[in-house]
Amino acid sequence: MKKLFATAFMLLGLAFNSQAQEKNAIGLRLGDNDGFGAEVSYQRWLSKTNRLEADLGWRNINNGRYNNHFNAAKLVGIYQWVWDIDNGFKWYAGPGAGVGVWRYNDNVNDVSDSGSFLVLAGDIGIEYNFDFPLQLSLDFRPEIYFSDDYDDINDGNFGPDFGLSARYRF
Repeated sequence: MKKLFATAFMLLGLAFNSQAQEKNAIGLRLGDNDGFGAEVSYQRWLSKTNRLEADLGWRNINNGRYNNHFNAAKLVGIYQWVWDIDNGFKWYAGPGAGVGVWRYNDNVNDVSDSGSFLVLAGDIGIEYNFDFPLQLSLDFRPEIYFSDDYDDINDGNFGPDFGLSARYRF
């Protein structure tokens, strides 16, 4: 009987300890920046008020001129400051940067092109952390692109990106 209580006490302690040490979150971020796309989103806490976020995603951009023949993939890293609001709600903001590649392919007119770009980004958002390991967030990420060819295809070098994310905390 003592072994049973000792085992239950240790398991309960481990459960509370693992709850308190949630330092990572992984999930999906769905966004719309001249085209709908999904990103795999990973967060790593550095301290109680700071974290890093890395998003790797793909976009199918349709701005009216290219008729869904334009795709882009990008990796963005963001440093975030996080502030508590109340009862699981937090808000965050921070700067970021990234790299990406794009491809345009028009089989009808036999035209194709591809290239790469750099991106500077900011991020501001709100999130809710449930009692179980789920996090939902809504954010705004303005992005500035650096690449002559990507600027032309993307209708300029600025892109406002609104995103909805769901992540598993561990």
